[in-house]
Amino acid sequence: MYARKKDRLMEAMFPNIVHKHGTFKAMDNLNLEVKKGEVLGILGKNGAGKSTLLKMITGVVIPTSGTIKVNGKVSSLLELGTAFNPDLTGVENIYQHGQVMGMSNEQIEAKKQEIIDFADIGEHLYQPVKTYSSGMFARLAFACAINVEPDILIVDEVLSVGDMAFQLKCFKKFEQFKKQGKTILFVTHGISDVLKNCTRTVILENGRKIFDGDVKTGVDKYKKIMVGLDIDAEIKEEENQPVVESETEVWKEHFETNTETLVYGSNAVDIYDYGIFDQNGQYAVAINNQEVTTIKMKIRVNERIEDPIFAMTIKDIKGMEYCGTNTIIYKMATGTYQKNDCILVEFKQVIPITPGRYTISFGCTKYNATGELDVYQRKYDALFTEVIAYRECVALCDLDSEISYKKIETTK
Repeated sequence: MYARKKDRLMEAMFPNIVHKHGTFKAMDNLNLEVKKGEVLGILGKNGAGKSTLLKMITGVVIPTSGTIKVNGKVSSLLELGTAFNPDLTGVENIYQHGQVMGMSNEQIEAKKQEIIDFADIGEHLYQPVKTYSSGMFARLAFACAINVEPDILIVDEVLSVGDMAFQLKCFKKFEQFKKQGKTILFVTHGISDVLKNCTRTVILENGRKIFDGDVKTGVDKYKKIMVGLDIDAEIKEEENQPVVESETEVWKEHFETNTETLVYGSNAVDIYDYGIFDQNGQYAVAINNQEVTTIKMKIRVNERIEDPIFAMTIKDIKGMEYCGTNTIIYKMATGTYQKNDCILVEFKQVIPITPGRYTISFGCTKYNATGELDVYQRKYDALFTEVIAYRECVALCDLDSEISYKKIETTK
């Protein structure tokens, strides 16, 4: 790596005299063995080396040192459509992709109709790929990659492409591969996807493997990494203690905050800090939809206010409100506050909504004497979070049902 373009030029011209480059290790002394039939979830922050690892396994990137041994046919969903020629039609690209994957024309012909049916792009299949929309391109590329019957499938954050119906087909194919005992390497930021699909978890940080083990333990450790806790050291007793509430501790620094948060109101107050905490009082980068979660905010008062309404709302990434609450719903008299007072507000509950990515919004308002709502301050979509589950969830919420059954006698 070079700090300036001219450093690269100078070193190229005088390689034995000028040494201006620095070195970055994307992978650092990593040892990994994956057994046949395992579904390995690879977790880590951006830049941890996840995609580089997958590219080395597929042969896209050559390691500086060490060896990689792959036993079996590999199909990767890293960069969809990399083997496509934009000037060729969809059908022609099916053949080209198959040849790149080492398939014979007979094998491609046998899979051709299955790929066409899976992509489901109609007559566009006979048009040049360069005329496709991004959705059609992704559907055909995914169909080609997923239907080559690999021994090893490598997936990097591209399992959900196209519309909902196509996504359902993708996940059904993924489940089919699992049942067939295929080896799958799965990179994702979605913790729920790892919990539901994987049999083993590896965590990478700065190119090093810092965890290799069972899924639940790995996910728990990854959640600690995401809120800035050190897991290189042994787990200490104090790690299980709740976060100390103090003026110096800034909660939001431990979370993924939205740089485009919508903030508006009269600024009679300032919602200056917020965070999510698990049932042990620790930072929770992800919300378990079966456990108690506490969402907190700190408010600084800029002018005298009486009985403000404190509110919290959870929305999905598309902006649909899933749930929320406020103090007026619970008929709470919240008191009177003077300038420079600070208020800690806590919303403690189980949040039984379907797994996925969500935003959390905060508000402080008040109905005035005429019945109109005065907004002291609202911060919409302030925090990003993920809801996870250890069991499947149908539709929008987990009913947490107690299900029983028994055989009964019937009269003929």
